[in-house]
Amino acid sequence: MANSSQGTKRKEPTKEPTPPPASPPRKRKRPMAKGIPQAQIQKVQQKEEERIQATQAANGDSVSGFVKQWYNNVPERGRDWRKTDSEIKGLRSYNNWVKSVLIIKHAPKERGFKILDIGCGKGGDLIKWQHQKPALYVGLDPADVSIGNARDRYNDMKKKNRRGPPIFDAEFAVKDCFASALDDIPIIKEVGYDRNNDPRWGGGGFDIVSMMFCLHYAFENEEKARQMLKNVAASLKKGGMFIGTIPNSDVLTAKVEEFHKKNASAKPETVTDEKAAEDDDGDMPTFASSDNEDDWDPEKTLDDSKPAEQPVPSAAAAPAEPTGSSTPKTAPSSSAKEEDKVRLSFGNSIYKINFLTDTPADGVFRPPFGWRYFYTLAEAVEAPEYVVPWEAFRALAEDYNLELEYRKDFREVWAEEKDHREFGPLSERMNVKSRNGNLLVSDEEMEACSFYHAFCFYKV
Repeated sequence: MANSSQGTKRKEPTKEPTPPPASPPRKRKRPMAKGIPQAQIQKVQQKEEERIQATQAANGDSVSGFVKQWYNNVPERGRDWRKTDSEIKGLRSYNNWVKSVLIIKHAPKERGFKILDIGCGKGGDLIKWQHQKPALYVGLDPADVSIGNARDRYNDMKKKNRRGPPIFDAEFAVKDCFASALDDIPIIKEVGYDRNNDPRWGGGGFDIVSMMFCLHYAFENEEKARQMLKNVAASLKKGGMFIGTIPNSDVLTAKVEEFHKKNASAKPETVTDEKAAEDDDGDMPTFASSDNEDDWDPEKTLDDSKPAEQPVPSAAAAPAEPTGSSTPKTAPSSSAKEEDKVRLSFGNSIYKINFLTDTPADGVFRPPFGWRYFYTLAEAVEAPEYVVPWEAFRALAEDYNLELEYRKDFREVWAEEKDHREFGPLSERMNVKSRNGNLLVSDEEMEACSFYHAFCFYKV
């Protein structure tokens, strides 16, 4: 058996044919790219970047510089004027009521908390915060005249309250909070500022950060938006709240979509590779020829010498103080030269929004930075601002450990809170509704108010 076994030759297994080398993985095409050669895309992007840089160099200043100048030139007319002579009394009252609701709902319930108010303007929210019994209020704004007025307002509050219990401490500083970190301000450093924003530790020392009607200026570019969120997150302690009000990108998207549907061309255009590259990059925002911008809040108005050139009509975020010597019955209109450049316009006799550059046909603002429009509000605002695409903002906030807790447009706030046991009577005291329950805000004022929404994030 052994010999027989040894004499039998084993059959060699049949060798499988060697497979050809694997093909390299096929590169996925970026959606909307239409298979355009990368070189062409880069060429278009480079051209756009050069154009933006040339525009900024020609203007000699950024939008934030104009915002500061603009607010330093808005005349202060006082509360009496706003309550009696203003043509947009209802709008001013309504927006102040929404801010009060937002503050009351999200401010810490325990006394002695610390507030950081970014873009505090003239300190219009100081009294709103006083009612919540904080220990410290820190107000920052890039406009020096504005900070001076805020400081004066606080000192007046202290004088009026001399016989009562002491009010909270307050400090003010001139600072562009979208340009650099805040830890060069002594009080910020003292309270607590965590540059690393490490979630393992407590973070900063403030209990709440507020940004009313100013955050949209940060969306001029990604660098500013990220610096803004870094400052918010680094200043907040774990569990702290970040509240604010901004223009509602859903409104802008709906208007842009409606515009393009109405103006859709009957003839489809033949798309060449070069044209496709331009169209694909057409989602990149283009900029108006002037670098101006402004924040909008009924109580944020500043005094100072007027700039050499008058600002162009614009879009800000909420009603600001009156800007002219007379009270216009309609929002200021653009100059003839600017009207020639308007691509899309909507609004009413109180407010107006103009896009001077092309807008995305689908209403989706890609990339989410640099989409400039001009907002004009009667008596209050004439300055450019930027779209804040909501989902992009929310996602970016998550990068800085900020989780969304609350978001409502201004109409929703009224619908939900008008009969609230605290906010209902408050709306009557703030002249939003009459004693018999009638709304003291006109339809056009409400349309202008509805351009905004309120939000709250918390630090995790």
